[in-house]
Amino acid sequence: QGLKPIVPTESPPLIFGTTTKLASDLPADGSFLGKNKVPDLQKLFQKADGLPVHLKRGVPDKLLYRTTMALTIGGTIYCLVALYMASQPRNQ
Repeated sequence: QGLKPIVPTESPPLIFGTTTKLASDLPADGSFLGKNKVPDLQKLFQKADGLPVHLKRGVPDKLLYRTTMALTIGGTIYCLVALYMASQPRNQ
C-alpha cells in the first residue's frame, strides 16, 4: 500500500463566518460622525509655553503625573524595605 500524500479533498470549514470590508467598499460620504480633534490638539501641543508635552493639558495631566510619581517612589521604597528585611537573618 505504501504512504499516501495527505491532500484535503474538501475545503476546511470557516472559523469566523464574518467577511471583512475593504476601505474601497466603504461609502464615500463619510460614516464617521465625530469631529476631527487632531488639528486642535496639534495647536495645543506645539504651543511654545515652556511646559513639557506630558503636562500641556492642565490639571488632569498634573494629577496623573503626580500620582504616577508617588506610586513609583512608594514602590521603590517598599522594594528597598523588603530587600532589607529579606537580607536580615531571622532570630529563633
